[in-house]
Amino acid sequence: MQALQIHAGPRALRHLREQGLRPADVRAIPAAAGGPKGLVLNPLDRLIFGNWLAGSTQPVHLLGASIGAWRMATACLDDPAAAFAQMADDYIHQHYDHAPGKAPKASHVSEVFGAKLAERFGGREAKVLEHPRYRLHVFTSRGRHLLGREGRFRTPLGYLGAFATNALSRKAMGGWLERVVFSDAREPLPLHLHDFRTHVVPLRADNLQPSLLASCSIPFWLQAVHDIPGAPRGAYWDGGITDYHLHLNYASMDAGLVLYPHFQKTVIPGWLDKALRHRHRATQHLDNVVVLSPSPAWIASLPNAKLPDRSDFQRYGDDLAARVRAWSTAVRESERLAEEFAHWLESPGAIVPQPLA
Repeated sequence: MQALQIHAGPRALRHLREQGLRPADVRAIPAAAGGPKGLVLNPLDRLIFGNWLAGSTQPVHLLGASIGAWRMATACLDDPAAAFAQMADDYIHQHYDHAPGKAPKASHVSEVFGAKLAERFGGREAKVLEHPRYRLHVFTSRGRHLLGREGRFRTPLGYLGAFATNALSRKAMGGWLERVVFSDAREPLPLHLHDFRTHVVPLRADNLQPSLLASCSIPFWLQAVHDIPGAPRGAYWDGGITDYHLHLNYASMDAGLVLYPHFQKTVIPGWLDKALRHRHRATQHLDNVVVLSPSPAWIASLPNAKLPDRSDFQRYGDDLAARVRAWSTAVRESERLAEEFAHWLESPGAIVPQPLA
């Protein structure tokens, strides 16, 4: 059974067929939101950032939303392979106090998760922001109007409005939420962001951790992060709301390929587009994108025949040990994704890349 599948946009597919894939070809790496699903990409992350990309010298732009932002910031630390292994351990063992039969309070989850980010990135901001090759871009969602501040009634009403307008038009959702990218101050993103209302803020030492926390702050599960230094005032939430899988205009880049380790082959624009199947199709924006993703057959071999996801918190309840075992098994099995990618790099005939659809 093949664990890894490779899909590519037209330009990228021609490149793979004619030249294969080299580290020097990669100019950008996106990392999607998706919570625990991102765990299965951990061995690929360790291979790509810990070894493979070291074979080139060009700057590489790292784009992340939610867990993807955490992953891409981790790539900028010293010894990224070890840092990614630590990140997987942190994520697998996360636990939050709660009353019997009730979900943890959002304030508690934010406090615990914020402390973990401080533990991993506190005092290391310069390592991330001054990485000689990587340029980090953290995607967040900033509330507008009713969603400008978090509140017991205004937040659910605001998200109801966002849901309704998004169903009519993705751009219309910009009346409720805007994309705010905390972006490497040395070099801008080499692609256009004209598809949705966008604000770009220089990434700094004093807003690195707040922006990462905001990018991971799922509405109603965590609290919004308010008034991030250097950015417009307001409430900031999970970057996946506006950019679930970062379906951006990569084709507007003037050179290079986009390497996208992903937990599925489709690239969905926003979190509220999950149920809108017509927005799941590949577009011309993905012309130069190479997507690495697990095959459905391999996913079916994992515990519960699926990727780890947030439903596992309810599935396992207070049985932390059982959830840890299931998620650890998924990460261990996903070593095959990294092994097959490494083999394909050496022997391109081992996996036949398919067109993105």
